[in-house]
Amino acid sequence: MEVILIQDVDNLGAANEVVNVKNGYARNFLLPRKLAVENSAGNKKQLEERLKQAKKKEDAMLAAINDVISKLSASPLKIGAKTGTTGKIFGSVTNLQISRAIREQKGYEIDRKRIIINEEVKELGTHKATIDFGNGRSTELDFEVVSE
Repeated sequence: MEVILIQDVDNLGAANEVVNVKNGYARNFLLPRKLAVENSAGNKKQLEERLKQAKKKEDAMLAAINDVISKLSASPLKIGAKTGTTGKIFGSVTNLQISRAIREQKGYEIDRKRIIINEEVKELGTHKATIDFGNGRSTELDFEVVSE
């Protein structure tokens, strides 16, 4: 029996996938638990519509990510830090400070867990960080540490 999976099923397939299973497995396990539906013309149309909606949503998300990337790379962020007389800062710049600077200066809310600082920042000057947006999309971000 051919069924269309609604959810991911271990050792069988992913959501929105058409698979061939034994009749008893479909009738007694997949269909009652709403993990799959029978492969009929109406259900195929629903599957195509779900895939079309998911594609549209993904395209909109990628456009928004590209917009954020272009705005972030337009100019470097400025992060203030308290320094000693030698130009070394007290402590170091963290991804939380970068996240706050992005929110205040660029107007975007980016989770601090997505920001990866390439090297430990303990001096004034220009440094780089990487922001991972998921889906294989990431960007390099320049930020400048200045004395407060």
